[in-house]
Amino acid sequence: MYIPAIYRNENPEAIHAFIKKNSFGILVNQVDEKLWATHIPFELEIQKEGKQVLYGHVSKENPQWKSFVSSEQILVIFSGPNSYISPSWYDHENVPTWNYSAVHVYGSIKIIEGEALLYALKKMIDKHESHSENPIRMEDLSAETMKQTEGIVAFEIEINEIQAIQKLSQNRDDKNYENIISQLEKKEEPDSTAMAKEMKKYRK
Repeated sequence: MYIPAIYRNENPEAIHAFIKKNSFGILVNQVDEKLWATHIPFELEIQKEGKQVLYGHVSKENPQWKSFVSSEQILVIFSGPNSYISPSWYDHENVPTWNYSAVHVYGSIKIIEGEALLYALKKMIDKHESHSENPIRMEDLSAETMKQTEGIVAFEIEINEIQAIQKLSQNRDDKNYENIISQLEKKEEPDSTAMAKEMKKYRK
């Protein structure tokens, strides 16, 4: 994607944290010469040798998986908070804009089965159940319930490129930057509030 230099995020730790926090992404590849996208959760793993991997799964009814073998490259898109920025918030005349954060991940995909499939599912379940009042463990699910895994196709994406943008009004001076944060907080909207928090963290 197009990323102006001032907005480019090249901090690996920050990018990994972003993916883990905003893990519901969009899987994109080509199916029958047509671009196909599926919205699904992903799990990022940084392996001992430094290899970066995304785990996920789709329904077996989804024809997208049938093109995994022929797909030389897969794109996964992760999006964070975004918000409109009004020019009325500046102390000078300017144009409207939009603040946002996003990560594009490119890699090669392969279907996984058996123990590898169960491993990927367990990682995802454990992560999202960790905040539950009564967490569910995959190991406690009955054989009958686990039969539902027959209806999915799990996969592993080995990441070979990451592009990350973090557009947070970095081009504004401190006075205007602080006023943007203040105005975002006044809106009391989830995305605006989240964007204000991101801007505060960026320029402490």
